[in-house]
Amino acid sequence: MDTLTHGLRLAPGDAIDLQMHTTFSDGKWTPEQLIDYLANERFGLVAITDHEGTVSTARLQQLGHERNLPVLAAAEMSGLWRGQFVDILCYGFDPAHNELQAIAEQITTRQQDNIRQAYQSLQRQGFSFPHQKEVLAHNQGKVRTMDDIIDLLEKHGYATDPETPYRLLDETGFHFATHDATRIVEAAHRSDAIAILAHPGRGEPWAIFDEPTLDQFRAEVPIDGLEAHYTTHTPEQTAMFLAYAQKHHLLTSSGSDSHGPNRKPIKYPASYSRALLERLGIQVH
Repeated sequence: MDTLTHGLRLAPGDAIDLQMHTTFSDGKWTPEQLIDYLANERFGLVAITDHEGTVSTARLQQLGHERNLPVLAAAEMSGLWRGQFVDILCYGFDPAHNELQAIAEQITTRQQDNIRQAYQSLQRQGFSFPHQKEVLAHNQGKVRTMDDIIDLLEKHGYATDPETPYRLLDETGFHFATHDATRIVEAAHRSDAIAILAHPGRGEPWAIFDEPTLDQFRAEVPIDGLEAHYTTHTPEQTAMFLAYAQKHHLLTSSGSDSHGPNRKPIKYPASYSRALLERLGIQVH
């Protein structure tokens, strides 16, 4: 199938967004809804980076093809570095043949087992969710992610304050399933993919980076670049990440991290990620 990215040429002002999520992982957009939105908004190129989505990316590319929307092969992998959560955006791998898939399957299996145990623990404690089908309609009523459990607790009146759902989850033994960040990046490179550190300025529960910690991270994890443009980065953070990337000859990406209609994709100019796109065979001029 022609994914529409081969030989693609973009103008510097063409709209791109290189981090979004659907119900294939923890998003509220269905794949069809998100593709339709992006096509209708005339995005020139997108990457839908579902967590551990090395298989689902092929289906997203197919949907994009049907709407004449170029979709990069992409996934966000859940990593761990020095005991801290770090997400790695992987772009440009072959969905049918890559070394990221085995890691993705391991993470997904462990995460789904843990979510099921957390949900069952709440039920054993007496928490009841009679409106589960309505609350989780985007998942056909199924509990698939941490956010699904939080939504159930909030919509059923168990959240007396914003921190309560997270405390209740912690008490069930919930945790994020991850894999060593260095091994993720090495697998990406063996799969001819580009590995980008996601949202380096986001913070809790993810690691937050400044120049010294980026130096330490890069000494151990051979990333190709940073997600410099990100929806919650301050202008000062963005400027720092761009300057750091330029100094160390790193690529930069641009992502909204949209998970649903409540936080829509952002029309970043293609010029923001020119070097990254050109490494992926996409011309920007």
